[in-house]
Amino acid sequence: MRGVVFDGQKAELVDDLTVRDPGPGEALVRIAAAGLCHSDVSVINGTIPFPTPVVLGHEGAGVVAAVGDAVGNVKVGDHVVLSTLGNCGACQHCDAGRPTMCRSTFGARPQPFTWRGEPAYNFANLSCFAEEIVVKANQCVPIPQDVALTSAALVGCGVVTGVGAVLQRAKVHPGSTVAVLGVGGVGLNVLQGARIAGAARIVAVDVNPAKEALARLFGATDFVDPTGVDTATVLKETIQDTEPTGYDYIFECVGHPALIRAAIDALAWSGSAVLLGVPAATTEASFNVAGMFLDKSILGCRYGSSQPQRDIRRYVDLYRGRRLLLDELVTRTYPLADFHRAVEDLEHGDLARGVLTLNP
Repeated sequence: MRGVVFDGQKAELVDDLTVRDPGPGEALVRIAAAGLCHSDVSVINGTIPFPTPVVLGHEGAGVVAAVGDAVGNVKVGDHVVLSTLGNCGACQHCDAGRPTMCRSTFGARPQPFTWRGEPAYNFANLSCFAEEIVVKANQCVPIPQDVALTSAALVGCGVVTGVGAVLQRAKVHPGSTVAVLGVGGVGLNVLQGARIAGAARIVAVDVNPAKEALARLFGATDFVDPTGVDTATVLKETIQDTEPTGYDYIFECVGHPALIRAAIDALAWSGSAVLLGVPAATTEASFNVAGMFLDKSILGCRYGSSQPQRDIRRYVDLYRGRRLLLDELVTRTYPLADFHRAVEDLEHGDLARGVLTLNP
């Protein structure tokens, strides 16, 4: 079968990939669509170190093709959105409703694939840039068959991360002020999460002015291009007419130390900065310690602090109720053979999300 494999030097589409049969508690999923995320590119450029060869892709949707023994949550033919977690379901964190903290989701490097006679790793417990993948059954979240899989695929990472950061991690309250630094795939979902939460002012910040229209579509009330000016200062100036002290919540979606500092500096008393961007593993950021005594918070956020079986269904329901935008996230679809073109478009800033299509 076909898949995109990174061998440590280059990523290429191959046609000699195989995947093992599902075992107990597992499902074989035939991938229909997979979103291209910066994290996939970060493996290729070395920002995220990963053993190779690895089959890329971690944001996908498809149809269950087979199940192993002891699987009761999905059946053959179900349309599913895939979660990256693969949590155990039995530890204290899973039992407390915090599957993103399940230790079994950290550091696992399964090798369900074979490529050129050697085992190949999956990425983020998924590898959606392959025509078929084997996952834990609890990674499969059934969805109604009237939801287009090209749109549904994005729920599994970008939507869960961005909307979840607002509703689950920060718990943004109605009437609050919110800023979003970086209007990419995750940033757009933070914007619409803030809109759903009822925030009063939602300021989108990006150096690409062409993103303003899309940012406003997803919920931004204001748009700021900070090119050539101090980001924290221009952020405060934007809302000084109504909130002169700063923002209740700022979401940093780029992973740049200067933007992290700007997010913290532009907070109001008791404000929270939520860090979503993924920098290199050794990146450090600084902040003024004295300012933190004003009850400010810096929050990390893994996978939107989500409970995938609950939240993915919830977000699909919001989409079907026309409260959450999915179709508008898909800037362009590409056949799997155009993977490199999709990467180029992503790196040029031309995409909210590019979606690779695999099986019809």
